[in-house]
Amino acid sequence: MQALVLRRTAGAVSLILMLASCAVGPTYREPVPEAPVSWNAALPHDGNVATISEWWQQFDDPVLGQLIAASEADSPSLTKAWASIEKARAAVSSAKSGGLPVVTATNSASRSKQPAQSGATVITNTRSAGQDASWELDLFGKVRRSTEAAQARVDARVSDWHDARVSLAAEVADTYVQYRACILLAEAYESELTSMLQTEKATTSLVEAGFRPPSDGALALAGSASTRSSLVLQRAQCDLLVKSLVSLTAIDEARLRELMAAGSTKLPQPVALQVESVPAQVLRQRPDLASRERELAAASAEIGVAQADLYPSLSLSGSITVSTSNLASSATSWSFGPSLSLPIFDGGRRRAAVDSARASYTSALADYRHGVRNVVKEVEQALVNLDSAGRRADDAAIAAQEYRRYFHATEVSWRAGRDSLLTLEEARRTALSAEIQQITLQRDRVAYWIALYKALGGGWQPGTPASSPEAMAQQSAQRED
Repeated sequence: MQALVLRRTAGAVSLILMLASCAVGPTYREPVPEAPVSWNAALPHDGNVATISEWWQQFDDPVLGQLIAASEADSPSLTKAWASIEKARAAVSSAKSGGLPVVTATNSASRSKQPAQSGATVITNTRSAGQDASWELDLFGKVRRSTEAAQARVDARVSDWHDARVSLAAEVADTYVQYRACILLAEAYESELTSMLQTEKATTSLVEAGFRPPSDGALALAGSASTRSSLVLQRAQCDLLVKSLVSLTAIDEARLRELMAAGSTKLPQPVALQVESVPAQVLRQRPDLASRERELAAASAEIGVAQADLYPSLSLSGSITVSTSNLASSATSWSFGPSLSLPIFDGGRRRAAVDSARASYTSALADYRHGVRNVVKEVEQALVNLDSAGRRADDAAIAAQEYRRYFHATEVSWRAGRDSLLTLEEARRTALSAEIQQITLQRDRVAYWIALYKALGGGWQPGTPASSPEAMAQQSAQRED
């Protein structure tokens, strides 16, 4: 009877080994992104695709490069992204361990005291040691699929780190450009206020002498007060941008202000970037899209993990124990044999897990497709904004120049008594508005270049490793030296 049971068990094990020639679950294939054949927006001219990885060093403003290096040296977002990588790597090790034997050892000792029939006391010392081992065979690829999913998530977290680095650099650069433009706007308001105070002083003298009506004095006073209020607001905006840069770079505010004061007061001018005419090339350069694709691969592998639970599992286990005492000789016991687990009824739990895994894959695929569309949209929008800003730049410069010339002519005419103060103030407001528009357009044009840099992936290439916070801090220190 025992021989019959052993033969049946061996037959069942042989059948399982024959069925388990490969891992269950779908074979993952990277989806082909549904991208347009070419861009619809106009592409920038004379750009160089090789400059994008070190783009910040090619601005005509060295302060910007220092700020970006400082932000990377002590960035909570990069540290958090690195911690996610380490967590994902630990998950890989945990997944791989599921396919390895598990061995545990035990050791115990005891001392007991018991009365004997003779009335004497018997003291017994007992020692035992043993080892237990078990190994679940990866028949249907559950461990392999789990490891595959875990490794895909490591790749996804590495891509997330690069995406965080690109986003951080873009945010620092955009904030810095806004600050430089803010200072230029404040200087425009300050220059205008100086001119208005002169007009107010001259108008007050004319009103007191009876050459101008009191309404002119009120208008001059109101104009000065309005411009002074705008100047105070503009300076406050500049201070807010400084606070943002302090938060991004972790540089002491006093030192940061000193650093920026020593730099150029002009808006930084970036080097033109070349955009590949085929959108599919750009899609390969986006770390966030690469992360979504790796999450999709992980979701596919997890379908196999869930399906493997539908099939039997086979484990090999054994144990050996040695015990000794001062009253008897040592005794050794051992056991070894296979253990077969057959899923018969679980109320549909395993089937539900497979359905859930498939739904997760569908969700990840939709997320990936949404990411592709979002990348195309971001690049197209950045190109449209750049083209529009470039074509408006000359007209904005001409408008600012000519409105300022018109104001000076009107001011001469007002002093000669040929134009009213209202006409002068309208010309002044128009000239100031044109100057503000020109500065704003220059600021926005640089911001659009930064947006394009980010939309193109910031020079990231697949397979580029991430760096630890310590390595980033060391790189920053080397740049400063």
